[in-house]
Amino acid sequence: MTTQEETTISAVISILVENESGVLARVIGLFSGRGYNIESLTVAPVEESRHQSRINIVTSGTRQVIEQIKAQVGRLVPVYRVADLTTLGPHVAREMALVKVVSSGEARTEALRIAEAFRARAVDTTATSFVFELTGATEKLDSFIDLMRPLGLAEVSRTGVAAIIRGPRTI
Repeated sequence: MTTQEETTISAVISILVENESGVLARVIGLFSGRGYNIESLTVAPVEESRHQSRINIVTSGTRQVIEQIKAQVGRLVPVYRVADLTTLGPHVAREMALVKVVSSGEARTEALRIAEAFRARAVDTTATSFVFELTGATEKLDSFIDLMRPLGLAEVSRTGVAAIIRGPRTI
């Protein structure tokens, strides 16, 4: 029987860093050097006047491993803040995907019907293919992609998770 400490969990970690060359490489190096897996990664400038970027990483491990990751990332320079959004309370986590489906006939009609149900938008259409744009929770994108597999799924490109705490609180 596993204890709560040994249970593997998924965590969304947000890191506020100085927007300068090499910062992302240091964060990624920490993960790879210690054998931590990154399931999703996004990074973009968020405060131009302060030259700050936000890195969102989805990773998994035991609660102890997640705490260790946060502590080690927090010691990197120039990291300003590290927050595990999964422990801070309710948060919004979304990603975007472009999904190419190559099909004809009934499969093409079914792909359009499913896309409509998922509120996916056809952003490119040819006589034999669609490129759908879909935004939402990771599970929603996974479900859409799974449903498109038998209908001619050809290619997928995903952004990774962007996440933020709900309400007035910030990291």
